[in-house]
Amino acid sequence: MTRLHHRRLVNASAWNPRDPEVLATASADKTVAVWRIGADGAVGTISTLARHTDDINSVAWLPDGERLICVSEDGRATMWDGLTGRFLASVASHAAHCMMVSANSKGQVATVGEDGMVAVFSPDDDTRRATKLYESSVEGCEWSPDGDTLAVARDDGHVDLLTAALDVVVSAEVSSSAVRSVAWIDDETFVAGAYDGALHFIDRSGAVIGRHSDERAWPRSVGAARGVVAVGSFWSTPHLLDARTREPAHPPAEPTHGPNAIAVHGQDVFVGCDSGLVVRLPLAVIGRGHDVDPGSVEVFSTGGSPVLSLAYRDTGLFAGTYSGEVLHFADGDLRRIGVRAPVPSLAASGSGVLAGTYNGELVHVGGGPHLVELSRVEGHGGSVKSLATFADGDIISGATDRTVAIGDHERREPLWEHGNLVNSVATLGQWVASASRDHTVKVGRVTRDPRGQWVASDIRTFLGPDESVKAVALIGDPAAPVVLGGSYDFKVYAWHVTAHGAAEDRLSGRVVFDFDQAVSCMARVDERRALVAGWDGRLVLVETSPDGRVAVVGELSLPELIVASTRGAAVRS
Repeated sequence: MTRLHHRRLVNASAWNPRDPEVLATASADKTVAVWRIGADGAVGTISTLARHTDDINSVAWLPDGERLICVSEDGRATMWDGLTGRFLASVASHAAHCMMVSANSKGQVATVGEDGMVAVFSPDDDTRRATKLYESSVEGCEWSPDGDTLAVARDDGHVDLLTAALDVVVSAEVSSSAVRSVAWIDDETFVAGAYDGALHFIDRSGAVIGRHSDERAWPRSVGAARGVVAVGSFWSTPHLLDARTREPAHPPAEPTHGPNAIAVHGQDVFVGCDSGLVVRLPLAVIGRGHDVDPGSVEVFSTGGSPVLSLAYRDTGLFAGTYSGEVLHFADGDLRRIGVRAPVPSLAASGSGVLAGTYNGELVHVGGGPHLVELSRVEGHGGSVKSLATFADGDIISGATDRTVAIGDHERREPLWEHGNLVNSVATLGQWVASASRDHTVKVGRVTRDPRGQWVASDIRTFLGPDESVKAVALIGDPAAPVVLGGSYDFKVYAWHVTAHGAAEDRLSGRVVFDFDQAVSCMARVDERRALVAGWDGRLVLVETSPDGRVAVVGELSLPELIVASTRGAAVRS
């Protein structure tokens, strides 16, 4: 097996149309690498395209096999000589992240972005340029094999087939969740990946002719070639399907157990994983590292779908899944209710929980012998990534529409805005913290004014991470807390907030811990401690002392613990 290395996530790859040994790879390390991979497995670097200002989301070769189009989080599409590494031109610009690029056999290029814009142009003829603007984000596109029809995947659940002039030929409603990827199987059939966890097979008339669902699959990306459909996975390897029968040709073999969510109740810690497992372990074992009694750990199965969020209340543990369900573990039973979209966030609310969905909705779910949907409102203009309880039963929310808001299950009031999507929110006393893809953490004091309206004051911005900040927590003195931020640069940072609005190390923070992969989630354990997880499977316990010092006081490997705890034993479901 040949391994090619970037310093961060690899977001896309593209084989050269003229030379089957040349591969371009796009990375979150802000570079595109062009490799030659010989028949004997020997690897050599041809060029590195390194003048990008942000993560590279997608790449496409032009038919000449020399020029390469790269699209980036900075909204730009740029053209390079991929074989020499020479920058040639900026060829398109979006008002938000540019997410995907596709080039057809005629030399026409399409780009799509989170701003809802679809652009089609020819690098060799600037008069052949067209744009179309949708109200929803557009994150996937691909030209048909004959080069005449462009399929675009829309966040509102539709796939459109467009001409090169961007006239709509067909608009197909595929899913109630966002459609994020699309790939042509042949000139008459294509496949779309949606955040309902399924692959939808569609013909040129817009008719859905088949559907494949596997809770291990992550249809954020899909590709098709030579009668095989490949789709991304929450497990260790991609899914491969027979394009004709739509049956698995090579399913993934091993789960990754990547942690996505943490909830703490008393001395129990619950961790939700990509593998669809929920792990309960005593908090005390984290300080013992590898010296853990497997019998002290319980592993529960949700049925296979990745667990994205957790919340604990007096009636038991609630979990939100990628398949769009809210689960309730209570009295030895597992109850479930569908909410129509993935559930990246949960918070205790009333007698049940508030579920934040990828569709921007807030769904109030009541607990009890049977879960019931009590209400549903549009809480944000984008995916509700994080929820945290606050005073008077209100809840803080952060979303991909860049805003942090406060309110109950029916109404939201904005507190502040980031320069990019909000990944995580946390609370302690009057303080609220938010972590964003704009590489910053914001912290502010939230109180009610004399009219009873929520007001944010003493807002400050903390810098330091050079990638998206994925998770945030507040610990320590509620009057002047310590802020913890975990980033896609693999590091956990700490900043101090003083009672008078000043900040220590505001520009850099202090690095507390380095994971081997990105930080995925964190949760406050008690006044002084927080638990942090990385996608390398490690859990670390972070503690602040009365004098403000922050240190790691415990660590363990979650995958190793799961394997040891389930060896020879059935996983509870």
